[in-house]
Amino acid sequence: MFGKVLLAYDGTAEGRHALRQGAEVAMCMKSETYLLAICQSYLATAIPEGVTPELARCEDERAQALLGEGVQWLKDHGVAAEGALEYGNAADCIAEVAERIGADLIVVGHKHRSRLARWWSESDEESLLERVRCSVLVAVSE
Repeated sequence: MFGKVLLAYDGTAEGRHALRQGAEVAMCMKSETYLLAICQSYLATAIPEGVTPELARCEDERAQALLGEGVQWLKDHGVAAEGALEYGNAADCIAEVAERIGADLIVVGHKHRSRLARWWSESDEESLLERVRCSVLVAVSE
């Protein structure tokens, strides 16, 4: 049913929960698994004078460590996964990669926000659902 599963991972507790649930689905379905590590770029919002080669190197190392952590966790639990790293808005990155790889299922984590926080911000989950043509599993932490 789900031949290719895209696991969206950002290193948060909610992301780790989604990684576990997505891995279980992938193992049960014997699906091809693709891990997408998503990082917000601090360089994109930094003033140009503040961007140094050292800052860029540190950001890249942090992002690569995030991807490596997710891929290693999957390997340790018997799931062979291809992985990639993207910088930017999560909904944009997930939708683009899902289309590019032909995902049948996307697994994302969910963080509960207060009513005020939801009111002030656009819902990434809603915009993701409007952008993709495959199923989406939202892993809700307890």
